[in-house]
Amino acid sequence: MDHIDHVLIVDDDREIRELVSSYLKKNGLRATAVADGRQMRSFLEGDTVDLIVLDVMMPGDDGLVLSRELRAGRHKAIPIIMLTARSDEMDRILGLEMGADDYLSKPFSARELLARIKAVLRRARMLPPNLQISEAGQLLRFGRWKLDTTARHLIDADGTVIALSGAEYRLLKVFIDHPQRVLNRDQLLNLTQGREADLFDRSIDLLVSRVRQRLGDDAREPAYIKTVRSEGYVFSVPIEIVEARE
Repeated sequence: MDHIDHVLIVDDDREIRELVSSYLKKNGLRATAVADGRQMRSFLEGDTVDLIVLDVMMPGDDGLVLSRELRAGRHKAIPIIMLTARSDEMDRILGLEMGADDYLSKPFSARELLARIKAVLRRARMLPPNLQISEAGQLLRFGRWKLDTTARHLIDADGTVIALSGAEYRLLKVFIDHPQRVLNRDQLLNLTQGREADLFDRSIDLLVSRVRQRLGDDAREPAYIKTVRSEGYVFSVPIEIVEARE
């Protein structure tokens, strides 16, 4: 039997829940709709989904809190599309930082949302095996740093813990998973945000700059993340697995 993709809609607006659920079902998907984070958690305890559509502005735990929670737990691999009430760029960037794979501003058409859902699922499944992000908990050493992939933070040579945002962690993990390999902006956007290059693709350059700052890397003569002119970036130091965890 062919697999039918299952989408979970989390939105406190009943009209949006009913509209989106009905449209997705008419277009061959399974759809379940819940009103808040409590109902989302309860549903995920007993069922599996292929993608979550998550509203940002909700009473109680909002979409940003729930996205961060999902990315830190056992459901971290589920793609997330965020619905934002405003088109402000900072809202979109914050949503991506918290782990969203894509975003859509309200008001939106159900047809566009369906297209976004299919695109995110397609990208998630079409990444070649040699461009996948590993999920196993590990302590990885490179240069004077260690990366704890369970707690998602850096540890320097003196044992000081350096916190990372969600976006910073994902980018650094992509580089660590593919050392000595040149990655272009399109690949980095797909691997870190699940989206193709668009007008905001220069955000990757800004994110690289922030990760370099975390590592104390001199952008003029970087030791870790080097720029390959007209091609992309390469993580240039060897990786050692210090500890592997189940």
